[in-house]
Amino acid sequence: MIEQLFASGHAADVILGVLLLEAAWLRLAKRWGWGRVLGLLGPAALIVLGLRAALTGAAWWWIALPLAASLPLHLIDLRARLKG
Repeated sequence: MIEQLFASGHAADVILGVLLLEAAWLRLAKRWGWGRVLGLLGPAALIVLGLRAALTGAAWWWIALPLAASLPLHLIDLRARLKG
């Protein structure tokens, strides 16, 4: 059962669901703007998408693309934090 959870990529789906719940909580309870939420959770979501692609045997570029996209988003978030 656990093996199938990972082989199907659904383990990554669970993590993405938790990230979505966290985004909703930050937005509603903490009154964060969407930009701040995206800056914090966007890189994590992209890395998990890369993980999902790897778990399901996707082509290498489906793995590399979200991983590569997570770095600029993370750097933008860091820059905003250092400025503010």
